[in-house]
Amino acid sequence: MKLQSLACAVAIATGGFFFSHVMNQAIAANNTVAVAQSIQPTQEQALVSRQLATLVDRQHYLNMRLDADTSNRILDFYLDSLDADHSLFLAPEVETYKKNYGATFGAALKAGDLSGPYLIHAQYRERLKQFYSFMLAELKKPQNLKQSNVYIETDREKAPYFKSTLEQQQHWKNMLVSQLINLNISKEEEAAKQKALKADPALANGQDLTSPEDLTPVQTLTKRYTRQLERISRVKSDDVLDKTLNAMLLTYDPHSNYFPPVDAMELNRQTTLQLEGIGVSIRPERGNEDYTKIEMIVEGGPASKSGQIKSGDRIIGVAQDGDKMVDVVGWSSNEVVGLIRGKRGTKVSLRLLGAGASMGQARTVSLTRDVIQEEDAGVRSRTVEIKRDGKKHSFGVIEIPSFYLNYRARRAGTDYRSVSEDTNNALKALAAKNVEGIIIDLRNNPGGSLEEVARMLGQVIKSGPVVQIRDGNGNVSVFEDDDGGAQTYAGPLAVMVNLASASASEIYSAAIQDYERGIVIGSTTTGKGTAQVQLDTLAYGQATLTQRKFYRVTGGSTQNKGVVPDIKLVDIYNEDFGERKAKNALKWDTIPTAPFKREGVVQQYVQPLAQMSQQRVTADAQFQYLEQRKAIAKKTDEQKRVVLNIDLRKAELNALEQKTLQAENQRRAVMGQKPYPNWESYQASLDALIEERSKMKVAKRPVLPEEEAFVTESANVLLDYSKLQSAKPAAQ
Repeated sequence: MKLQSLACAVAIATGGFFFSHVMNQAIAANNTVAVAQSIQPTQEQALVSRQLATLVDRQHYLNMRLDADTSNRILDFYLDSLDADHSLFLAPEVETYKKNYGATFGAALKAGDLSGPYLIHAQYRERLKQFYSFMLAELKKPQNLKQSNVYIETDREKAPYFKSTLEQQQHWKNMLVSQLINLNISKEEEAAKQKALKADPALANGQDLTSPEDLTPVQTLTKRYTRQLERISRVKSDDVLDKTLNAMLLTYDPHSNYFPPVDAMELNRQTTLQLEGIGVSIRPERGNEDYTKIEMIVEGGPASKSGQIKSGDRIIGVAQDGDKMVDVVGWSSNEVVGLIRGKRGTKVSLRLLGAGASMGQARTVSLTRDVIQEEDAGVRSRTVEIKRDGKKHSFGVIEIPSFYLNYRARRAGTDYRSVSEDTNNALKALAAKNVEGIIIDLRNNPGGSLEEVARMLGQVIKSGPVVQIRDGNGNVSVFEDDDGGAQTYAGPLAVMVNLASASASEIYSAAIQDYERGIVIGSTTTGKGTAQVQLDTLAYGQATLTQRKFYRVTGGSTQNKGVVPDIKLVDIYNEDFGERKAKNALKWDTIPTAPFKREGVVQQYVQPLAQMSQQRVTADAQFQYLEQRKAIAKKTDEQKRVVLNIDLRKAELNALEQKTLQAENQRRAVMGQKPYPNWESYQASLDALIEERSKMKVAKRPVLPEEEAFVTESANVLLDYSKLQSAKPAAQ
């Protein structure tokens, strides 16, 4: 295969998983003057500010100057990064910041002058000190948890800043009451679960289920806020620099990122299949930095192998082997990382809260720290059988976790693995088994090497362009498969995608769709259609900078819009996930079509295929369950304010829990399983299942029925496609 040459950095930097990093939350306090004097940028930090500001001004894809308008936007992003819910800074203070720094923020960064953002950060830390001190004082007072017709907004990202301290502190009081209500409910549900386990030990299924700290809600919050104050002296200049430079880069797009030296090491570890730890990338949750969110899961690591940790999960507790669970709400990401990491072979338990879930739905997952082995992280293949009209039909499944390529090993001339070679071997092995079709599973695949994408497409198409790449000057390059028509596999093909399929995954599925080489099945992909160069020669730390944009051979961008599947199935992800919801994402657009020849006929069959699929899905217990769970999650997400009355809050939560329990029991009935008598037994059994699966090797772990339903349906779609083609030959 002959590949049109592009810069190596572009090939390296196409996948989203290269850019996840641990965002440090800097929380400290002191008087403003003292703090401002105690934390000053170093010469290296000032130099990297000049370097990066100059690069983004001159070399970003948008060709957008660091002028006064851009500077004002940087300041807005910077303030939002510090005070996402607009509850710390007051409106007059924000106006002062805009007057003093707004129009000149970018010019100052280009000059290496960090005094403005460092002063704002010092004032931010002072306000945090006031906030924590206020909350600790209020915790010593009785709090009314049954307030009628009193609500608090749960999403204040676009809310105006408070005009006065009095108005601000009333909001703080309401925050405290809401937190106490949540913790009281959570504690009651945990006690009920422990009671259920005591009454029926079989629910634990022999697993040792770690319980949280035995603290009252007031004690929990007192400990949490006291810990925040204890971290005052631990703020670093890197934390301020991180917030500052990433605010500047976010003004251009969400995938241009700055990485301080510690985070840069994490970035470098993610470029190969080798990683030590549990295999997750974390960062503070936007809008509530008290929570640390799992951003990315490294395939082949302990977290991935457990099958019970998902992107978007919030870490609310960490327990070392044999120790009590430590509440980590309010901890910085660095501190959480410090608790999670440890020696290979040692155990760590995480207390996790899914996106949109209540505290009562928290779950515990135990993991054994390890070095990720390459054989566990790469391509996996298997066969799946379906029955139709009394006959068995066999299909191949190739699970591709990422488009990996160990560049360092290749440069060094040592043995290395690549996803294209592993996939090629899997295609040959499955074809030798005479399967009736092959399903390429790109669900949750975050991307990777563009070079590998091109090679892999060349294995299933004859020849032609596979993706167009446009730079900021309008120049278009093309990656092509030009191997003389050689194909490893030419049979029926389907590609499975979902909202977590990004970047290189979208290039692959888009090409398959455009060539009509196969059927794309699932839900609309992320929409990450940009390429970044990795800047690893900066004076301090590293960065990624968006310089190119991907386009399909038909001319449409994969950016923002993503790849819309031919056959749509339920989207299991929160709607706020993905590029379309990312702040300041680049827009979708088009360029001219690249000359190519379609190699199949799919589109004329899409409508009947979709109708047949919908009939099966509507009657399938697993898809019914997923649709119900999605509806429940959506209802929770749509709730923008909550009442400050514990009885009403309990009633609302109980209603959602009963709907969830009903959905679970409905599918259990279809599967011939005994229903759960109550919510507590369901939660206890779920904790036990999670714990049990976490201890299994991937190859030994039973496939979850709700996940396998997508594979089974994809196989059915391929079979339908074959039958339609046989019944009605395609027009020539």
